[in-house]
Amino acid sequence: MRSIVLSQRKERDGLLEKVFLPRDYQMEAESFLSSPLIKLITGPRRAGKSVLTLLLLKGKNFAYLNFDDEQLLERFDEDTAMQALLEVYPGFNYLLLDEIQNLEHWDVWVAKLYRRGYNLLITGSNSKLLSSEMGTVLTGRYLEIEVLPFSLTECFRFKQQEWQSELPDERATLMLQVEDYMHYGGYPEIINSREITESYLSSLFDSIILKDIAKRYKIRKTTELYQLATYLVSMFCNEFTYSSLKDDLDFSSKSTLQKFCNYLQQTYLFFYLPRYNNKLKLMQKAPQKVYVVDNGFLASNAFQTTENKGRLLENLVFLELLRRKNKVGDNLFYYHSRNDRETDFVVRENFNVKQLIQVCYDMTGKKTEKREVDSILECAGELKCDNLLIITWNQDGIIEKVGRTILVIPYYKWCRDYWHPSF
Repeated sequence: MRSIVLSQRKERDGLLEKVFLPRDYQMEAESFLSSPLIKLITGPRRAGKSVLTLLLLKGKNFAYLNFDDEQLLERFDEDTAMQALLEVYPGFNYLLLDEIQNLEHWDVWVAKLYRRGYNLLITGSNSKLLSSEMGTVLTGRYLEIEVLPFSLTECFRFKQQEWQSELPDERATLMLQVEDYMHYGGYPEIINSREITESYLSSLFDSIILKDIAKRYKIRKTTELYQLATYLVSMFCNEFTYSSLKDDLDFSSKSTLQKFCNYLQQTYLFFYLPRYNNKLKLMQKAPQKVYVVDNGFLASNAFQTTENKGRLLENLVFLELLRRKNKVGDNLFYYHSRNDRETDFVVRENFNVKQLIQVCYDMTGKKTEKREVDSILECAGELKCDNLLIITWNQDGIIEKVGRTILVIPYYKWCRDYWHPSF
């Protein structure tokens, strides 16, 4: 065990020597460090959870165990592991447990460590496994930070790209960077290596399906699981029901299909957005919309005969809303009016609808503008909301109609003005 811990320390120290990009929410995460509560850092594989924790702990005396290591899992014994940690990291102030969900009965061990006074940081790639077990054993004793692939602002900072766009050449360069992000996403390891996007994300996709789901849950029908995952990627931003998926994919069991959908959600590969309704039963029966954790997966896995920039942009807006601490099914929904007109996103605050957001890539045509404006206005009337926003690719302005004001703003400005309000 000591040799494994020493080997992992060498790996840790090598990572600490590298220069990493600070994340948008790093300051918030740093404020959690002094808390005795457990710091739970969750998110999809390869999104930067471990890097964020290393950035938080750099310069501090901390111990490290990485449970994405088969040797550690095969030989793990909690007493032997703690003895090795105390020898390799004498007097450590923090303990980082990386990808903890790979360890069986990890929650019981973490509860012991917490009771003994260790200051713990835990990372994991399975939302249900982590939150349900933490909630059972350690209710109210942890703080959670969700890490997604790079946002647009983080990509700009990584590439040292300026936000200014007054001159035509500068604006053209900026929009090319935004378009690159829309198509290839924000996974940190491929920001400057777009030529490997397809192979990298295809491999990551397979790893999530086969390792994080099929192996963990002992799924025999891996072909059905993979077929479902690739089908969901291809229908991103569209509505679905479990019954419709069962028919489309010819699944023998609706319960199996629903279980597979839940696994895909738990590993952060997909998000299922419910339709807003004041009546919970009606909301549960309505179709959900499916979104993908990064647009790069759409380029590498989705079967599309034509490019749909409107859906690509909508997926980006959804992910940005998550980064702003909105929670799917808690305060984030979509909505259909009584006349079946749709608003892409409903943001709720407490019991009131705070904002309605419509996404339209190109609203230059009069018919398109009328359709989008009429839709959001009708939904605004039913939901009694006056904070209305339409996000476009490069159009901005203000639309006044029937006593309501709609702000129209390009996606990049919407992102920039939230994270960099000084511009």
